[in-house]
Amino acid sequence: MAQETIASRARPGGGSARVSAAPEMAVRLVGSLLALAISAVHVADQGGVTSLGSPAWMGWAFRLIEVGGVLTALALLLPWSSWLGWAATLMLGTGPFVGYIASRTVGVPGDPGDVGNWGYWVGTVSLVVEAALVVLSVGMLLALRERLRASASARR
Repeated sequence: MAQETIASRARPGGGSARVSAAPEMAVRLVGSLLALAISAVHVADQGGVTSLGSPAWMGWAFRLIEVGGVLTALALLLPWSSWLGWAATLMLGTGPFVGYIASRTVGVPGDPGDVGNWGYWVGTVSLVVEAALVVLSVGMLLALRERLRASASARR
């Protein structure tokens, strides 16, 4: 799994160029670190591991994100979890991203004070990390789809 994949791409003028892709295990490691960063940001935002944010439903949602980030990081490092691990990272990045945008625009139940609070640095860090994880997971899911198509057509 950690071997380098080589892809051939046709040039407009004919011929082909060999393009090296990053080793899959290195990309999985980056995804795992981003997932752990999402967990760490949510722990910091909530005030530590032992505190639970207010309102209670949001505190438990943060706990779900924190535990989900750790489990997703572990799933990415397992060799058999290709599409499942990347699908989990897509959900881990998308859920909190959408929740943060909702809390700053229309507000969420029990937390109207965050509407318009775009200057919160922890939230900004969270958005950047979540967006990076979404971009990485979408790219890997598309690459896996292409790999499956190529292997299916090679078998025919």
